Amino acid sequence: MFSGKNDDLIVHRRQNGAMTHQVARPGPLAIRRLTTVGGTELQALAALLIDCVDGGASVSFMHPLPLAKALDFWRTVAYGAARGERVLLVAEDGQGICGTVQLMLAQPENQPHRADVAKMLVHRRARRQGLGAALMQAAEQAAREAGKTLLVLDTASAEAERLYARQGWQRVGVIPGYALLPTGEPCDTAYFYKVLG
Repeated sequence: MFSGKNDDLIVHRRQNGAMTHQVARPGPLAIRRLTTVGGTELQALAALLIDCVDGGASVSFMHPLPLAKALDFWRTVAYGAARGERVLLVAEDGQGICGTVQLMLAQPENQPHRADVAKMLVHRRARRQGLGAALMQAAEQAAREAGKTLLVLDTASAEAERLYARQGWQRVGVIPGYALLPTGEPCDTAYFYKVLG
């Protein structure tokens, strides 16, 4: 099982012209970049999003999240990934896609050095195994490869805040009542940034 220790290594290689990121360690978990998203992957990503919303994650959707709405969201993401406007990374275990994170590359012309990290999702079956940290490391590496030097993200999760702080992200502040939890209650949102070396 993945421990998330510092000796885990993310291996980068080209496959069919696209860069893939694979966690090299014991166990059947890999992180890879999707530039095209097939039907099976769309279904798996939709199931992942629904699991996170069912678990209470504030990720722009309300509970219950219909499958059709989740699929529409991932189709939009897939379109942006195919156009190179975003990086879509997925983590897979023996049961399929169990995590994802996006890097929003398309920014205003006066911010070419910046990218936003979005929708860092980990299925409840794969949490507390270091997968979030591995996804963030892969996102940071993809950002470096794209020439980005500043990353920004937001979260409404105290657990995610702790993860980002451990990864060297700087907390900027909190906006109270910024969004709603999937069940309708207001929640605060914290903003973070990281300068890449």
